[in-house]
Amino acid sequence: MSANKKLLILPGDGIGPEVMGEVRRVMDWMQARRAVSFDVEEGLVGGISIDAEGTPCSDTTVARAKAADAVLFGSVGGPKWDSLPFEQRPELGILRLRKELQLFANLRPAVVMEPLAEASALRADLVSGLDIMIVRETTGGVYFGEPRGVTTGADGKRTGFDTQIYHEDEIARVARVAFDLARKRRNKVTSVEKANVMQSGRLWRAVVGEIHKAEYADVELENMYADNCAMQLASRPKQFDVILGDNLFGDVLSDLAAALTGSLGMLPSATLGAVQPSGKRHALYEPIHGSAPDIAGKGIANPSAQLLSFAMLLRYSFGMEEDAALIEQAIERVLQSGLRTADIMQTGRARVGTAVMGEAIVRELEKLAG
Repeated sequence: MSANKKLLILPGDGIGPEVMGEVRRVMDWMQARRAVSFDVEEGLVGGISIDAEGTPCSDTTVARAKAADAVLFGSVGGPKWDSLPFEQRPELGILRLRKELQLFANLRPAVVMEPLAEASALRADLVSGLDIMIVRETTGGVYFGEPRGVTTGADGKRTGFDTQIYHEDEIARVARVAFDLARKRRNKVTSVEKANVMQSGRLWRAVVGEIHKAEYADVELENMYADNCAMQLASRPKQFDVILGDNLFGDVLSDLAAALTGSLGMLPSATLGAVQPSGKRHALYEPIHGSAPDIAGKGIANPSAQLLSFAMLLRYSFGMEEDAALIEQAIERVLQSGLRTADIMQTGRARVGTAVMGEAIVRELEKLAG
């Protein structure tokens, strides 16, 4: 069986290797039952890379990531490396990968699986069936703008400053990602900014509108101030389909949307680069939960977010919609059966560990595949 899907796996630290092991289990099942083979390399990133190679992300790992069709990332960090200088922090590993691969569009779905509707921060009737995709620009804005810093004046008082800056090309390319996604979903984009008080927000609204009129007139476009969007997410979240935001607002709103789903242990993400002339597109997929060092090595972590990240990889990097949907359905069926890891435990449910949850998901995959 030839393998034409080149995949780099970076388990990282903490619970990363544990939950990534369940992805390997699903990949083995796919090879045996779906005739799908992957050309897999495994590399180091984060704290484990610091220990072995003296850096959170080596040149070798970057080169492998650039050569791969997709990167599946685990988690990084932990108390062992907390005392290191900022420039040596494990978290810089993923920042370097995003920069080197020019990954500018973060996709974070906020989906409430029916068995977990009661675990949401909102009433079950407000979130049951929730399916939102938040598209966040990730290489520009206030997190990267210059000048920035802290200065001390003649009076001895300190001033901190950051620059919110966007070029129209940066806005246009992430807007196209959002509109393309909406065409495959419910055909609506809500673009958020603060055009009422920020010049960058005025440009954001103008450029998104121009792209919409010229290329995506068939998609419904709604403009909304970011603070109003936050209020609407907390009161009527099912009105949204795709939410498009800059680096700052996208960051805040995606975390708010995450709270609606009931558990960080269930949420995947993807960060995409531009489509190259060859047709290739760099992409990195990761769960949004951290390395959870307090439970690392105990075999109790929830593998669902890592598996759902793998499902996103299949869908967006390899066009394997059917296989991606199978994984998502299998996870929902396991939850429906009553199995729960500690992070999503509910009264009257059966508490299980990482491996048992992974095994149950594979059993459901086998049933679904027939």
